[in-house]
Amino acid sequence: MMNLEGRVAIVFGIANKRSIAWAIAQKLQAAGAKLAITYQNERLAVEAKDLIDALPGTDAFQCDVSNDSEITSLFDQVKSRYGKIHTLVHSVAYAPADELKNDFIFTTREGFRIAHDVSVYSLIALARAASPLMTDGGSIITMSYYGAEKVVPRYNVMGVAKAALEASVRYLASDLGPQKIRVNAISAGPIKTLAARGISGLGDMLKSHAERAPLKRNVETGEVGDTALYLASDLSTAITGETIYVDCGYNIMGF
Repeated sequence: MMNLEGRVAIVFGIANKRSIAWAIAQKLQAAGAKLAITYQNERLAVEAKDLIDALPGTDAFQCDVSNDSEITSLFDQVKSRYGKIHTLVHSVAYAPADELKNDFIFTTREGFRIAHDVSVYSLIALARAASPLMTDGGSIITMSYYGAEKVVPRYNVMGVAKAALEASVRYLASDLGPQKIRVNAISAGPIKTLAARGISGLGDMLKSHAERAPLKRNVETGEVGDTALYLASDLSTAITGETIYVDCGYNIMGF
């Protein structure tokens, strides 16, 4: 078993116990990491408390990743509480629901802006704030999806945002490499999370994925968590700027 004793990990994007971020948090804590999780606003604080209770020793902080002042405040608290951090998990993505219902050509200017601000720029902002606390080096992990590379019907502006996210991973990896900070993306197959349910045709997507993937099934959140644990550990110290597919092999298939 991987040992993350003495390390601090901060996880963004836990909505509930079905979240990919929740599976990652569980794996990191089980490996010995001291865990901090964030919630977006006071309305979600109750849900966060339930999650904290399920992971003894975990701390929670409020942070809306679209608000620079809240990001600054968060990392001031994190610095005061822990001194340094070793892993940051960015599992944050959002686009207005209407943008995922019509054809991509009808994407609105505001919908495009929101999707890229919340889903992409937030990674840059968090990396900038976290990197001074990664004095021992570290690992930044974000979540992508195959729609960044190929057209997935109704994924629309989120596919374009994920493509920008993957490009941002490469640029951040280049910037932060001299500080021994690695930046990678996990491209998970479709999973029935709260966020994914906003995508029209999710059921068909899951069925098609299971039929076409070499392993003939859909990925489970725990398997994504295992990959994040690997990326957070010393077993991946030479891996940065990569998008790692955890999708039962779906992405290798031509048809």
